[in-house]
Amino acid sequence: MKTVVLKSDDLSYAVDVIKRGGLVAVPTDTVYGLAGNGLNEDAVARIYEVKGRPRVKPIILLISDIGVAQTFCETVPESAQRLAEAFWPGALSIVLRKSGAVPEIVTAGGSTVGIRSPNHPKTLELLRLTGVPLAAPSANITDMPSPKNAEDVLDYFDGKIDCVIDGGECSVGFESTIVDLTADRYAILRHGALPDGEIIRVLGEAD
Repeated sequence: MKTVVLKSDDLSYAVDVIKRGGLVAVPTDTVYGLAGNGLNEDAVARIYEVKGRPRVKPIILLISDIGVAQTFCETVPESAQRLAEAFWPGALSIVLRKSGAVPEIVTAGGSTVGIRSPNHPKTLELLRLTGVPLAAPSANITDMPSPKNAEDVLDYFDGKIDCVIDGGECSVGFESTIVDLTADRYAILRHGALPDGEIIRVLGEAD
């Protein structure tokens, strides 16, 4: 397989790859992601295989905005709306109860799904053009450093994935903060690029 590097704003090749179940490395504000159609079980299985990711670890879905979340989550609480309004697109992932539209392979058989709207124009455009959520963990071999540019991605996956969208260097360079909103009290599951204090500013103290 030849891995195509897309440097222009024409994403038609990447759109075709996603629609036929292939894999595209995408730029985000945090790190590059290894993306496939999040509604295509075969594409998601390929992500696990290429990364060497254990099947017990769920995969986040990239979406364009909080309005789309209604399709993939049982409910979207007011707290999620507030966080999205404050920080999306951006370095915040929100965990909610999944709907039946999300394949179990995405959530590793669990009842919740992580969603995020990434702050990068090319990946937001890819989401718009494909019309599907993108299953997209970081574009690295499991337990290796996360990639911050297209060259890093190629070091891992040249010849193993269909395409890399070159969106330049990631502006943040490390993983998103993850907030779980599935219980009465929110919980910060991963301390990442968005400071905990910003979550507290919007939602108040967790305890």
